[in-house]
Amino acid sequence: MAGLAMSVRAQAQDAPHGAVVLVVGDSLSAEYGLARGSGWVALLAQRIAAQKIPASVVNASISGDTTSGGRTRLPALLKEHRPAIVVIELGANDALRGLPLDMTRANLVAMTEAAKAMGAKVVLVGMQMPPNYGRRYADDFAAIFPGVAKAEGTALVPFLLAGVADAPDAETLFQADHIHPVAKAHPRLLDNVWVALKPLLPR
Repeated sequence: MAGLAMSVRAQAQDAPHGAVVLVVGDSLSAEYGLARGSGWVALLAQRIAAQKIPASVVNASISGDTTSGGRTRLPALLKEHRPAIVVIELGANDALRGLPLDMTRANLVAMTEAAKAMGAKVVLVGMQMPPNYGRRYADDFAAIFPGVAKAEGTALVPFLLAGVADAPDAETLFQADHIHPVAKAHPRLLDNVWVALKPLLPR
C-alpha cells in the first residue's frame, strides 16, 4: 500500500438521508486494483440499503494514505459530512514504511478524539503485519489498535484481513502484489467490519 498512486474517492452511496457512515482508510478501502463497486465499503453501502437501515456511506479513503494523512484530512471531512459514525482504517502504510509506532498511536488517538468531539461514534479497524517485518515490531503494531480502542472506548475490528490473510488458500485471495485482496475476498472484509459496526447503526 505504500508508494501507490493516491486516488481520492469521497462519495455518498445509496440513501440520501439518515446517519452518515464516514470511512477514512487507505487502499484496502479505496478499491485499489478492483472494479468500482466491488470493495468492502461499496458492499457495506449495499448491505445497509438492502436492510433498509436509515444511513448512507461516504468513502473518503485514499490509496497510500497513512495515519498522518488521515489526521490531516479528518477535520474537513467531519465538517463537511457531519457523520454519525467514523470508521478509521489506517495504519498499515505506517508499518510498511517503518514509521514510529508512537506516532501511529498518537494519530489514531487524535482522529478518534476529533470524531468523538463532533458527536460521532468510532470504529477502529485493526491491522497486522507479517512476521518478516520483525516479530517485536509486528506485535507492538498489532497491539496499538486494541489499546487505543480500549482507552478511547470505541468499537474495534480486531483484524480487517481475518479469514483472508490467514486462510488456507490465502494465496488465491490476494492480487499479484500479495498485499491487496481480490474482489472475492471483500465480502469477508465487510463481515469483519459489520460485527463492530452494526450495533452502532440506527435501527
